[in-house]
Amino acid sequence: MPSKRLLAALLATAAAALPACKPGTPSGTAMGEPINNPARVPAGGALPVANALSAPRPASPNPKAGEGLFAAMNCDGCHGGGATGWVGPSLVDGRWRYGGEDGAVFQSIYYGRPRGMPAYGGILADGVIWKIVAYIRAQPVPKVVPTQSW
Repeated sequence: MPSKRLLAALLATAAAALPACKPGTPSGTAMGEPINNPARVPAGGALPVANALSAPRPASPNPKAGEGLFAAMNCDGCHGGGATGWVGPSLVDGRWRYGGEDGAVFQSIYYGRPRGMPAYGGILADGVIWKIVAYIRAQPVPKVVPTQSW
């Protein structure tokens, strides 16, 4: 039986992800104001602020720290275990729709992307997102990449 602490963490994660199923309300894009695009979904109902990317990439990111966050934020629910792809695209096959550089991956997580990727910048700190980026970038390309058969 799961501990009360684990159960509370799972319920909190589910509660934060539930509002991501519906789009937020439009707002401005000036510095410090929430940004919204009707094609994007805010995770947890919290919109990220425009032009707020202030945290530089850590000098020595720890991919192991990002592994737990990848699972806790349910990234593996869409991108599969090890980020090999499932409902969402593979993050390890070397093919990137919006750019595979660290900064582009950070922006995809922070602001989200159209057609399903929620914007986590409203609920995750910049340092947390960098840990997830480090985890994704540290994943080896599997011998069989599911997306190559498409």
